Amino acid sequence: MDIKPIAHLRTCYGEKFGVPRQSGLVDEAWGQLVFEPEYRQLDAIRGLDGFSHLWLVFIFHQTSHKGWKPTVRPPRLGGNQKVGVFASRSPFRPNPIGLSCLKIEKIDLLDPLAPVIHLRGVDLVDGTPVIDIKPYVPYADCLPNASQGFAQGPPLPLAVHWQNGTETNIDSSTKKLIEKSLSIDPRPAYQNDGQQREYGCLIASLNVRWTVQNNAILILSCSSS
Repeated sequence: MDIKPIAHLRTCYGEKFGVPRQSGLVDEAWGQLVFEPEYRQLDAIRGLDGFSHLWLVFIFHQTSHKGWKPTVRPPRLGGNQKVGVFASRSPFRPNPIGLSCLKIEKIDLLDPLAPVIHLRGVDLVDGTPVIDIKPYVPYADCLPNASQGFAQGPPLPLAVHWQNGTETNIDSSTKKLIEKSLSIDPRPAYQNDGQQREYGCLIASLNVRWTVQNNAILILSCSSS
């Protein structure tokens, strides 16, 4: 097989920590799909504007060098119970390939790198290589009666608070992006043990420092990275 990226993603997440664990959990999470020059052709996306969502097939490029194991500890099981890697969406796979269903916000035909596809609900780190995209077709792809195994519904969000003055000079859309991203608790499951730690992640080019108090997120600082 000769598989190579057709595009790369620009996203609001500057590092792996803080990225939502599934697509669509944070609607405010944005991304821009920029095709490689060979595939930067309008004919290649003809008809895509008739779809609201797409499937994006990508490479877990930041973990591909770490290899794989037959069992993993999913965060949804508290990081304490093992399941088979093929019963999970772990990035540590024999072939580091991922799949996300994302909302098409617009297709920019005026950008110097056009066509650029603007996406929402992104769960990918900036710079992610994309190896294919396909339109989402509801009648075939939506199976409301399918069983969900150990992933029964989305995670319950945590409340998010800002330490006094922390959100000064942050625009409302970025503020909402940060709040929604942190509300789904990006901590490793094994650190959800009641101990207070300080965390940091890069969201929309901001270095966000935060902790957890009384089962709620408290943002301590937010500054340009």
